[in-house]
Amino acid sequence: MLIRAGYDIGFASQQAVPMLANLSVHASRNKDLRTAQRIFTTPDVPIYDYVDSFGNICSRFTMPPGGITISCGFVIEDSFEPDAVVPHARAVPLAELPDEVLMYLLASRYCETDRLTQIAWDLFGTVQPGWGMVQAIVTFVHERIRFDYLAARPTKTAWDVFHEQVGVCRDYAHLAIALCRCMNIPARYCTGYLGDMDLPAIVGDMDFSAWFEVWLEGRWYVFDARHNFPRRGRILMARGRDAADAALVTTFGPVTLTRFEIYTDEDRLG
Repeated sequence: MLIRAGYDIGFASQQAVPMLANLSVHASRNKDLRTAQRIFTTPDVPIYDYVDSFGNICSRFTMPPGGITISCGFVIEDSFEPDAVVPHARAVPLAELPDEVLMYLLASRYCETDRLTQIAWDLFGTVQPGWGMVQAIVTFVHERIRFDYLAARPTKTAWDVFHEQVGVCRDYAHLAIALCRCMNIPARYCTGYLGDMDLPAIVGDMDFSAWFEVWLEGRWYVFDARHNFPRRGRILMARGRDAADAALVTTFGPVTLTRFEIYTDEDRLG
């Protein structure tokens, strides 16, 4: 399937503000692009990219006094297959984990494993490590949290959402990631596009989405605690230990969000 996706995001400020954005398709999906992917700004400002340690394409630029609009649109080819389901996938013993995977067992800015370890073991300590344990964690998080855009805030952590029991997709991901790590299953945060093309009806306004991946039997598998069923058409933008590593936009000064339009749909003209 060909998917048309993009965004139009605006910010305002009374002063010049340096900015860092993870608003490009992840480098691992570059081969699937069927049109050029270029970030445009209004007014036009110098912008350059680099690839960070997670493979994310990061864009650096400075917003001039007054404000800026950032936009991008592209067409990408996607198999539109559902997320893989492999119930027999086993957890890898800690001693056998690759060195580069170990960081995804550690506490991070939004995933406080130290505060959640006893809770995790009380809840899942009798479950066989592997796919079944991850699915039990995903189901628990899905049922515990009530989705509400108004409950979002940039400081909310896994510990907070466990107790408040309300949040948005990144909160679902953070809590599930933290609980997986507490049970010695490496887990990492993902963000990107996820449209409603695989759903029976449109659900709310389009937004970027967050999910997570776990390391089982030598590879990463996708899980989604907000939806709790295999989805189709994910377009990865950024990965990291949590949302701090994969923030869509980081501003180094005071700004106000003035425009936020995201689209993801089938490109029937391609």
